[in-house]
Amino acid sequence: MIQINPAEVQWEAIRAQGAGGQNVNKVASAIHLRFDIRASSLPDYCKTRLLQLNDGRITRDGVVVIKAQSYRTQEQNRLDALARLQQLLTQAMVVAKPRVATKPTRGSQRRRLDAKSGRGQVKALRGKVGSGD
Repeated sequence: MIQINPAEVQWEAIRAQGAGGQNVNKVASAIHLRFDIRASSLPDYCKTRLLQLNDGRITRDGVVVIKAQSYRTQEQNRLDALARLQQLLTQAMVVAKPRVATKPTRGSQRRRLDAKSGRGQVKALRGKVGSGD
């Protein structure tokens, strides 16, 4: 698991959107988290993997921007944003196993073709019944 240096994370408290009554108008409880990938102390392979991700939270400049506003308190939103950043890092480090191409067996091909011809015969029998003159 890759650790994030807290000094490399920038926090900005903003007002949250949506319903919440007076609280949402008065209190800056939402959090904008900014994390510069290129300037971070992450290993180079990790930076490369992150920058290659096709994620809307990563800007062209290589800055991860996460907005957390699910909770009513700033501290809970801060923890949520940090957890989402950690999840993004973990997701970037997962390497998918290469797919190995396989070939269907001769028996399975034969069974498939037999089933197709059987269905064709059933459908052929559904035709109109000839007149019995």
